[in-house]
Amino acid sequence: MKPERGDRTIVVTRDDVTRAARQVGIEPGDTVMFHSSLSSMGTVQHGPDTVIDGFLDAVGPEGTVAVPTLCNWAPDEQERVFERWNPTSSPSYVGAITEAFRRRPEAVRSDHATHSVAAIGARAVELTADHGTRGFRHGPFGNRAFAEVSPWERFYRWNAAYCFIGVTFQVNTMVHYVESLIVQRALDRLPPETRQRKAADVRGWMKPGIWPDFRVTDREIIEKILAEKGLLQTATIGSATLRCARAQTMVDEWIAIAEAHPQTWWPEDFITWWKDIQSIK
Repeated sequence: MKPERGDRTIVVTRDDVTRAARQVGIEPGDTVMFHSSLSSMGTVQHGPDTVIDGFLDAVGPEGTVAVPTLCNWAPDEQERVFERWNPTSSPSYVGAITEAFRRRPEAVRSDHATHSVAAIGARAVELTADHGTRGFRHGPFGNRAFAEVSPWERFYRWNAAYCFIGVTFQVNTMVHYVESLIVQRALDRLPPETRQRKAADVRGWMKPGIWPDFRVTDREIIEKILAEKGLLQTATIGSATLRCARAQTMVDEWIAIAEAHPQTWWPEDFITWWKDIQSIK
C-alpha cells in the first residue's frame, strides 16, 4: 500500500498538527492512536518529533498518545520471532514516526513481539501494561496479541481517537482485533465441550486453520461505509489527509457490517464454521 504523495513545497509545523487534531475532534484528556506516513505530509519541520509533539499538545498533559510499533519478520524466521524480541531495542517497522516515538525516553512500550504499542502521556503505563497476560483470544499472531488485557482492547474500551495520517484503513491494525472478537463472539455461544472442539479449527501461531480474514481492499470499503455514516472525521496536515474514528464506534460498526453479510467479507470455510455455530440453539 502506497501512502499519499507528499508535496515537498508544503511546510508542516507543530501547530499545524495540533490544529488538524482539533478539527477531527481530539480534545485535552483524549487517548489517541495513529498510523502514519511522514512523507505524505510534505516537508515536516524537525521531522517526526513535530508530529508527535503536535498530538501531545492536542491531548494536553492529561491525555495520552500512542503508535503501533510492530516488528518485521520473514516467514521463514517465524519460529524465532518471540526469541529475538526485545521491547527496549527491537525496532518498529511501520514508519519513521513510530520508530522515533518508541525511542523517546518518555515512551513506554508494550511487551509483544508482533503487535506492540508505544505510548506517551498520563495513561501510557496503564495502556501498555501486561500485554497479553490474561484474557487470551485465538488468532494467527498467537493468543496474546489481541487479548482482553492488551493495548488494543484498551483502545476499544477507552473509545480512543484512532487516526491515520496520509494512509488509509489498509494499514488499520484494529482489523485483527475485530477478527479476534468475531471469533470470540461465536465461540462464546457454545458450551465448554463444544467450544473446545470448534476452537481447534481456528488458525493460531504457526498453526493452519480458518479465520475471518478481511482483505486489504475490504478494509477501505469499510472505511468508505463509516465515512458515509458520518463516523469518520477528516482534516489535512500539510498535503496529507488526517482520518479519525472513535475506536469503539469503529469496531462495533465493523462487526455489525460483517456479521450482517458474512458472504461479502469472509472466506467460505470460515463462513461455514460461523454459520454452523449460529445454528446451535
